[in-house]
Amino acid sequence: MKRVNTFLFSFSCGLCCLAQTMNEWRDPEINQHNRLPMHTDYFAYEGMEAALKGDKEESENYMSLNGRWNFNWVGNSDARPDGFWRTDYNDKGWDKIEVPAMWELKGYGEILYSGEGYDWKQYYGRTSTTPPLVPDKHNYVGSYRNSFVIPAEWEGKDIIASFGAVSSNMYLWVNGRYVGYSEDSKLAAEFDLTPYVRPGRENLIAFQVFRWCDGSYLEDQDYFRYHGVARDCFLYARDKNRIEDIRTTGNLDNAYCDGSLDVSITTKGNVTVDLDLYDPAGKKIDSKQIKGRGKLNTVFDVKSPDKWTAETPALYTLVATTYDPNGKPSEVIPVKTGFRKIEIKDSQLLVNGQPILIKGVNRHEMDPDGGYVVSRERMEQDVRLIKAFNINAVRTCHYPDDPYWYELCDKYGLYLVAEANLESHGMGFKEKSLAHAPSYRKAHLERNMRNVARNFNHPSVILWSMGNECGDGENFTACYEWIKKEDPSRFVHFEQAYDTGSNTDVYCPMYPTFERALAYCENPEKKKPFIMCEYAHAMGNALGDFGKYWEMIRKYPKYQGGFIWDFSDQSPRVYDSRGRMYFGFDGDFGAFPAGDYDYSVNGIFNPDRRPNPSAYEVRYFYQNIWATPSDIRNGEIKVYNENFFRDLSAYRMEWTLLRDGEVMAGGVKNAPDVAPQESAIVRIDYGNVDLSDGAEWLLNVDFIQNNKEGVIDPGQVVASSQMEVASPAPKHVAMKSREALADTTGKTPEIYSDNTTHIIVEGDDFVVRFRKSNGYMDMYTVGGKSFLKKGAYLTPNFWRAPTADDYGAKLDKKYAGWKNPDIRLVGIESEESGGCAVITAKYDIRNVKAVLTLRYVINPEGVVRVTESMKADSEARVSPMFRFGMQMPMPASYERMVYYGRGPWENYSNRNTASRLGIYSQSVDEQFHPYVKSQENGTKTDIRHLTLLDAIGRGLRIDSEIPFSASALHYSIESLDAGGQKENHHSHLVDKQDVTNLLIDKVQMGQALIDSWGAIPSKEAMVEYKDYDFSFVLTPVRNQYPEIKK
Repeated sequence: MKRVNTFLFSFSCGLCCLAQTMNEWRDPEINQHNRLPMHTDYFAYEGMEAALKGDKEESENYMSLNGRWNFNWVGNSDARPDGFWRTDYNDKGWDKIEVPAMWELKGYGEILYSGEGYDWKQYYGRTSTTPPLVPDKHNYVGSYRNSFVIPAEWEGKDIIASFGAVSSNMYLWVNGRYVGYSEDSKLAAEFDLTPYVRPGRENLIAFQVFRWCDGSYLEDQDYFRYHGVARDCFLYARDKNRIEDIRTTGNLDNAYCDGSLDVSITTKGNVTVDLDLYDPAGKKIDSKQIKGRGKLNTVFDVKSPDKWTAETPALYTLVATTYDPNGKPSEVIPVKTGFRKIEIKDSQLLVNGQPILIKGVNRHEMDPDGGYVVSRERMEQDVRLIKAFNINAVRTCHYPDDPYWYELCDKYGLYLVAEANLESHGMGFKEKSLAHAPSYRKAHLERNMRNVARNFNHPSVILWSMGNECGDGENFTACYEWIKKEDPSRFVHFEQAYDTGSNTDVYCPMYPTFERALAYCENPEKKKPFIMCEYAHAMGNALGDFGKYWEMIRKYPKYQGGFIWDFSDQSPRVYDSRGRMYFGFDGDFGAFPAGDYDYSVNGIFNPDRRPNPSAYEVRYFYQNIWATPSDIRNGEIKVYNENFFRDLSAYRMEWTLLRDGEVMAGGVKNAPDVAPQESAIVRIDYGNVDLSDGAEWLLNVDFIQNNKEGVIDPGQVVASSQMEVASPAPKHVAMKSREALADTTGKTPEIYSDNTTHIIVEGDDFVVRFRKSNGYMDMYTVGGKSFLKKGAYLTPNFWRAPTADDYGAKLDKKYAGWKNPDIRLVGIESEESGGCAVITAKYDIRNVKAVLTLRYVINPEGVVRVTESMKADSEARVSPMFRFGMQMPMPASYERMVYYGRGPWENYSNRNTASRLGIYSQSVDEQFHPYVKSQENGTKTDIRHLTLLDAIGRGLRIDSEIPFSASALHYSIESLDAGGQKENHHSHLVDKQDVTNLLIDKVQMGQALIDSWGAIPSKEAMVEYKDYDFSFVLTPVRNQYPEIKK
């Protein structure tokens, strides 16, 4: 502390002539100096044509500061350069850096992810929290310098600098003079440069950014901690007399019919303002003029306006025009607005009188290449994905996003929970929480005020969120009261107030269990709408049992949905020494890992926005059109329109009838005329088919977008269903396979048991061999083609490469007895029975106190029936297992997989509702899903039969009398298993192996859902320790050339 104080004293003495003290970064009472007040997001154009075009970068009033700047970076704050802002300072030895850009992704400092706890915990431990002080050591400082020629035409105007988002703070100088200071790294810092600049001449802009400041105690969000400049920086010119702020509040009457638009303007100087209101088609529908200075107000009354909702995002445009002293239009400001009414009635959140469902997702503002620098193209891609996957709401976790994001949500229709840049997680939620600290009260208020002020005009914002994981206290009471007074048209969301606190209008918990959710729903004393701010932790291979939440949400009126955690994996794209790309996470960077491992990878999309398989389950349960059986054998189905504000006229309905996976009939119909929240019966003519023939008959129904609408393209499937029309007769898998094998004699296989090392079974053109030392099959050759990789065995298997959630629940340790269960051969026998060779091997499984029997029946055609039986010890206390099945490493040449089961994407027993039964032909390469961290993947469930083929159509078919699950990968379980220490193990860095590893399971444990730090799947999706029997048939196949389907 003495060293720090000495440094501050000496540094401040050198700057005594300046207004700043250089102690602002340690003073929680000073969050800005000379920063302009926040205003709504708008731009003042030079004329109507430019305003209606809406591209500020093309405006005469705009000048970008983006580009290459001279840059100096130091690793400790007390080493930052002195006097670098002076016009005569020599910066020729400095580096160059782009603005915007994050330091860590440009090679300055260490990349750090932290799920909870301040950045410096990696150096000094989690308890090193002494607000407002932050360390000097490792507190990087970046200093920027650049010169710009400001347009001479701006002479006589006010010239404003806008720095879009700077982490964690910034000091600003222009032409050697101090301008101001700002904290709050997720909202723009704007400064009036008029007294400091010289239009028409070159001007030096210099600013300095610290990695940490006192405000860092309020920015402990769970994400990658990048620093630098994250958003666009620019100058803009304004008239001396002008609109300073313009707010619009679109509302509806109590019948939700007619609308009113309240317009509130704050001026600088005396102005005359013409206000023109345009409807969504661009037609001017009303005009008003107001004059004066200070606060000005007017109201537009609009009969039956088009209403804004996420389903029908109707936007009106208000154009405000001011004039110069000669009466010539001087500035034109366009503002998008919408008419909608937000209410809470009868424990429900209503939009335009309807109790909407929040089919939401949390979205961090993150790019795999830019970090916090997210391009407009990436934001547009995100909106397209979000809408395509039936998501209708986003929580801006855990800070305000780039202004363009809100424009997109207004335009294309997404409900927003707009969160302030507030999370003091590292201080805990109780007495040490900064929610109680008087010195941080001002910062709490300012961050909420600025969030509301900037985003006020966006109709997409339906709830204000005061922050995330910061405890509750007096500081948030002050914020809540201010927001309620400032904006009566919306409500407040605050998770830390729980269900009993007064600082929230909705109950918005994190990760409630099904039991906890049910208790709230069934308690009549609980009156607040129930919307989960975070749920369904989508970390890696996850989201099993997702439909259970939505069964409850659709049952209980006050349970209105929630926001999945989260939208996309956050990991940056990096490269190893061999030039291989992978997505990094904690432990991959620097010498001081934070101990959070892969907690940055919990999205339903990869960092590059490739859907993770769980995204398809989300898309299914979030869909808005539901087809269910009515009198389905006679072609009647019920179609329910779950939308609240639109009918189904934008869609067509396509149907296909399947017999044992093959299409037998199909057709296209206009979607039925169904009003919102209503149902209708639809009749389908199957044609001349026999539904009583013992086959499995299924009906697929898809609802297809007819015409382009926003970001939804024509032909896009918006909802889908599969229904059973007729169930199959009980299945018996015959041992005969003469259709698949030519010229067989039917001769009983020969058994050679006298060999020293093996029992050998031979037929006319096949050999099956069993090793006497372990009883396992180690050769299976038909017609000279081997189905087992050389040196491999067909073995019992109870293990999977643990998923992220498996690790979180410590199942890698709890289930460790099943990984290497110490299987000991007790005896192996061979006999002939019924013209077949029968091999029986018996085992003790010592680590789990069980007895295992493997029985192989081999017929004259080389078909093998495998039966795996396990008897558990009813007195033993043994953990559940990951799976019960067998593993068969095959040569890698078996590259095509054809199966009748659920697909086309990976699915599991409790995450397969969106996966339709059908016949799929896919490559083995396609089976592997590159989760950021390697883990179990590629499984398909409810398989009726599966065939693996080589390039000439030869291979092996697997049948069972019960639906089974299976996977085939060019990776072994061991190669995907990160080990007991949860080592950093990246899918993209696991080398593909010369094997097709076939896993055949009676059952595999499903995937967890609730969270990733202890949750396990529901009981129905577990594989308990008990007796199991599983039988399947391996049939050699020749000359099968499947049609390539996906």
